[in-house]
Amino acid sequence: MPTLHTYDYAVIRVVPRVEREEFINVGVIVSCPSAGHLQAAIEIDEARLQAFAPQLDLVALRPWLDAIVAICEGRAEAGPIAQLPPRARFHFLTAKRSSVVQTSVTHVGRTREPAGIVEHLLERMVRVPR
Repeated sequence: MPTLHTYDYAVIRVVPRVEREEFINVGVIVSCPSAGHLQAAIEIDEARLQAFAPQLDLVALRPWLDAIVAICEGRAEAGPIAQLPPRARFHFLTAKRSSVVQTSVTHVGRTREPAGIVEHLLERMVRVPR
């Protein structure tokens, strides 16, 4: 029987006007220490985001979202944070902040397939239901 892994995840949100606390989900971050797994994925529905916040500069937003993925992957160009242990990177990325790019509170789940959880969460939490 495959091992059942516990994982933590947070939803990545774009909050165009922080004072209004309105947001659109654009990605997820998943940490599964027992499987050595830390991954983030971003999917921006540009038409939806532009309808929600026409004043938002998507070109300026993209590098901030890409940095989350780079930090999770531990890329050198992502700076010293990306060189921390995976769990420390997850905690850094999910820390509470008041900015245009935020994360939800951290949630917990269990899976037999840590590699497939990001796709599952994107489908459930980010993509518009069909």
